[in-house]
Amino acid sequence: MNKGKEKIYSILNELNIKYIKHDHEAVYTIEEVNNLQLDIEGQHCKNLFLRNRKGNIHYLLILCDEKMADLKALAKEIGSTPLSMASEERLYKHLGLTPGSVTPFGLINNSDKKVNVLLDKDLKHDGKINFHPNTNTATLTIDYKDFYKFLQWSENEIREVSI
Repeated sequence: MNKGKEKIYSILNELNIKYIKHDHEAVYTIEEVNNLQLDIEGQHCKNLFLRNRKGNIHYLLILCDEKMADLKALAKEIGSTPLSMASEERLYKHLGLTPGSVTPFGLINNSDKKVNVLLDKDLKHDGKINFHPNTNTATLTIDYKDFYKFLQWSENEIREVSI
Protein backbone atom coordinates (compact mmCIF):
# COMPACT_ATOMS: atom_id res chain seq x y z
CA MET A 1 0.00 0.00 0.00
CA ASN A 2 1.43 3.35 -1.03
CA LYS A 3 1.77 6.14 1.52
CA GLY A 4 0.45 9.65 1.07
CA LYS A 5 -2.24 9.04 -1.56
CA GLU A 6 -4.60 11.57 0.05
CA LYS A 7 -1.93 13.81 1.59
CA ILE A 8 -0.59 14.86 -1.81
CA TYR A 9 -3.81 16.72 -2.63
CA SER A 10 -3.69 18.78 0.57
CA ILE A 11 -0.02 19.63 -0.08
CA LEU A 12 -0.77 20.72 -3.65
CA ASN A 13 -3.65 22.85 -2.37
CA GLU A 14 -1.44 24.41 0.35
CA LEU A 15 1.09 25.31 -2.36
CA ASN A 16 -1.69 26.77 -4.56
CA ILE A 17 -0.87 24.26 -7.28
CA LYS A 18 -3.75 23.66 -9.67
CA TYR A 19 -4.10 20.15 -11.05
CA ILE A 20 -6.40 18.06 -13.18
CA LYS A 21 -6.99 14.52 -11.95
CA HIS A 22 -7.53 11.73 -14.49
CA ASP A 23 -8.80 8.46 -12.98
CA HIS A 24 -8.02 5.26 -14.89
CA GLU A 25 -7.34 1.57 -14.42
CA ALA A 26 -4.08 0.59 -12.72
CA VAL A 27 -1.03 0.96 -14.97
CA TYR A 28 2.51 -0.19 -14.25
CA THR A 29 4.54 1.07 -17.22
CA ILE A 30 4.56 4.10 -19.51
CA GLU A 31 3.53 1.75 -22.33
CA GLU A 32 0.38 0.81 -20.40
CA VAL A 33 -0.37 4.51 -19.86
CA ASN A 34 -0.06 5.14 -23.60
CA ASN A 35 -2.28 2.13 -24.36
CA LEU A 36 -5.11 3.64 -22.30
CA GLN A 37 -5.53 6.20 -25.09
CA LEU A 38 -6.69 8.86 -22.67
CA ASP A 39 -6.68 12.43 -23.87
CA ILE A 40 -4.27 13.80 -21.26
CA GLU A 41 -2.51 17.03 -22.19
CA GLY A 42 1.19 17.45 -21.48
CA GLN A 43 4.46 15.57 -21.08
CA HIS A 44 4.33 12.07 -19.64
CA CYS A 45 7.40 10.96 -17.73
CA LYS A 46 9.27 7.87 -16.68
CA ASN A 47 10.31 7.85 -13.04
CA LEU A 48 13.14 5.53 -12.04
CA PHE A 49 14.26 4.96 -8.46
CA LEU A 50 17.99 4.29 -8.49
CA ARG A 51 20.82 3.59 -6.07
CA ASN A 52 24.58 3.77 -6.25
CA ARG A 53 26.75 0.66 -5.92
CA LYS A 54 27.04 0.90 -2.12
CA GLY A 55 23.33 1.57 -1.74
CA ASN A 56 23.96 4.61 0.43
CA ILE A 57 22.81 7.21 -2.12
CA HIS A 58 19.43 7.11 -3.85
CA TYR A 59 18.15 9.00 -6.87
CA LEU A 60 14.78 9.66 -8.43
CA LEU A 61 15.37 10.06 -12.17
CA ILE A 62 12.56 11.86 -14.01
CA LEU A 63 12.84 11.68 -17.79
CA CYS A 64 10.73 12.15 -20.90
CA ASP A 65 8.57 9.09 -21.52
CA GLU A 66 10.06 8.34 -24.93
CA LYS A 67 13.65 8.15 -23.65
CA MET A 68 15.72 5.26 -22.37
CA ALA A 69 18.09 5.89 -19.47
CA ASP A 70 21.76 5.04 -19.98
CA LEU A 71 22.69 4.42 -16.35
CA LYS A 72 26.39 4.10 -17.11
CA ALA A 73 26.51 7.53 -18.78
CA LEU A 74 24.30 9.01 -16.07
CA ALA A 75 26.60 7.75 -13.30
CA LYS A 76 29.54 9.35 -15.08
CA GLU A 77 27.69 12.66 -15.52
CA ILE A 78 26.78 12.93 -11.83
CA GLY A 79 30.10 11.55 -10.56
CA SER A 80 28.60 8.44 -8.99
CA THR A 81 29.65 4.84 -8.69
CA PRO A 82 27.62 2.57 -11.02
CA LEU A 83 23.85 3.00 -10.75
CA SER A 84 21.17 0.33 -10.72
CA MET A 85 17.47 0.10 -10.01
CA ALA A 86 16.77 0.17 -6.28
CA SER A 87 14.86 -2.70 -4.71
CA GLU A 88 11.16 -2.70 -3.94
CA GLU A 89 12.06 -2.53 -0.24
CA ARG A 90 14.22 0.58 -0.73
CA LEU A 91 11.51 2.20 -2.85
CA TYR A 92 8.98 1.74 -0.05
CA LYS A 93 11.43 2.77 2.68
CA HIS A 94 12.45 6.04 1.01
CA LEU A 95 9.38 7.09 -1.00
CA GLY A 96 6.54 5.03 0.48
CA LEU A 97 5.75 3.64 -2.97
CA THR A 98 5.47 0.30 -4.70
CA PRO A 99 6.69 -0.63 -8.21
CA GLY A 100 4.47 0.73 -10.95
CA SER A 101 3.57 3.86 -9.02
CA VAL A 102 6.93 5.64 -8.81
CA THR A 103 6.33 9.38 -8.83
CA PRO A 104 8.03 12.54 -7.59
CA PHE A 105 5.02 13.02 -5.30
CA GLY A 106 6.49 10.17 -3.24
CA LEU A 107 8.99 12.74 -1.97
CA ILE A 108 6.36 13.73 0.61
CA ASN A 109 7.30 10.46 2.35
CA ASN A 110 11.07 11.13 2.24
CA SER A 111 11.45 12.83 5.61
CA ASP A 112 15.25 12.56 5.71
CA LYS A 113 15.55 14.35 2.31
CA LYS A 114 18.18 11.87 1.13
CA VAL A 115 16.71 11.07 -2.27
CA ASN A 116 18.41 13.19 -4.93
CA VAL A 117 16.16 14.29 -7.80
CA LEU A 118 17.61 14.07 -11.31
CA LEU A 119 15.59 15.94 -13.94
CA ASP A 120 15.93 15.33 -17.66
CA LYS A 121 17.00 18.66 -19.22
CA ASP A 122 14.62 18.00 -22.12
CA LEU A 123 11.46 18.14 -20.02
CA LYS A 124 9.23 20.94 -21.32
CA HIS A 125 9.66 23.76 -18.82
CA ASP A 126 6.81 25.82 -20.23
CA GLY A 127 4.09 23.21 -20.52
CA LYS A 128 2.05 20.66 -18.64
CA ILE A 129 3.54 17.57 -17.02
CA ASN A 130 1.89 14.38 -15.71
CA PHE A 131 2.55 12.12 -12.73
CA HIS A 132 0.74 9.55 -10.61
CA PRO A 133 -0.53 10.95 -7.27
CA ASN A 134 1.14 8.16 -5.23
CA THR A 135 -1.18 5.61 -6.81
CA ASN A 136 -1.13 4.13 -10.31
CA THR A 137 -4.91 4.42 -10.74
CA ALA A 138 -4.82 8.15 -11.51
CA THR A 139 -2.68 10.77 -13.24
CA LEU A 140 -2.34 14.42 -12.25
CA THR A 141 -1.64 17.11 -14.84
CA ILE A 142 0.09 20.25 -13.54
CA ASP A 143 2.13 23.11 -14.97
CA TYR A 144 5.87 22.42 -15.05
CA LYS A 145 6.54 25.60 -13.04
CA ASP A 146 4.21 24.27 -10.32
CA PHE A 147 5.90 20.88 -10.47
CA TYR A 148 9.24 22.61 -9.88
CA LYS A 149 7.67 24.56 -7.01
CA PHE A 150 6.65 21.22 -5.46
CA LEU A 151 10.19 19.88 -5.88
CA GLN A 152 11.61 22.94 -4.13
CA TRP A 153 9.07 22.49 -1.34
CA SER A 154 10.28 18.90 -0.86
CA GLU A 155 13.77 20.21 0.01
CA ASN A 156 15.46 17.32 -1.77
CA GLU A 157 18.54 18.06 -3.87
CA ILE A 158 17.55 18.77 -7.50
CA ARG A 159 19.87 18.48 -10.49
CA GLU A 160 19.25 18.65 -14.24
CA VAL A 161 20.96 15.95 -16.31
CA SER A 162 21.39 15.02 -19.97
CA ILE A 163 19.68 11.76 -20.90
